[in-house]
Amino acid sequence: MKKFLLVIGVLLLINAIFLFLVTNFNLGTVLQGFVAGLIIIYALCFDRLVRSVHIIGVILCVIPLIFMTCLAIYGNCDNTQYNEDVVIVLGAGIRGEQVSITLARRLDEAVNYYHRNPRALIIVCGGQGFQESIPEALAMERYLIAKGIPPAKIIKEEKSTSTYENFSFAREILNNYFPQGFSSVLITNDFHVYRATKLARYAGISAGHIGAYTEWYTIPVNYLREMLAVVKMWVMPPQGALAAII
Repeated sequence: MKKFLLVIGVLLLINAIFLFLVTNFNLGTVLQGFVAGLIIIYALCFDRLVRSVHIIGVILCVIPLIFMTCLAIYGNCDNTQYNEDVVIVLGAGIRGEQVSITLARRLDEAVNYYHRNPRALIIVCGGQGFQESIPEALAMERYLIAKGIPPAKIIKEEKSTSTYENFSFAREILNNYFPQGFSSVLITNDFHVYRATKLARYAGISAGHIGAYTEWYTIPVNYLREMLAVVKMWVMPPQGALAAII
């Protein structure tokens, strides 16, 4: 067990360093590095720790694994009808002007959806972060156009800085297009689907969902960050929410 934990800790640390070098800085990478350090320290001290510490260690491992599994299952149970009026694609980090692999997965799902329901409008959501040269929505629009989506079918929401704002600002825009109301489906990565669905309801949008594939080497960092974000949402729901989380 000691050697197994040491290997896990070292692999997580190497992965965190790799992601730090190739992706934008985010809390998830720091958190993964911190967790990796704790696992390595725990492994090195394994033989000197009392039984009660080991029990606590098991609990601290099992709970996040169950939490992560629940998020993954929810995020991979798509419920779109492919007849919605609008596809809401949530933003993610870009490097300079290029979409990240994570964001590309979301946009590819939007392209697939459009081929099955070409009457739908696609709204791409995301403002400009401090490590980004242009708004995420603009980079997303360019990607979709390069994939053959007609520009007239794409709407940009370029002000948001959070998932809740993605939906809140998107709703304001879409109300002008659909004054009588609209049906929608949100697209994000599978780890993010649960929280996105709940935040959409907070913003007054009832949407189906499609979970895009998450690259295997980003699973630890994305799920660690997402679990914290979900807990924060439960404890501190967004201000001005229009609908309760169910």
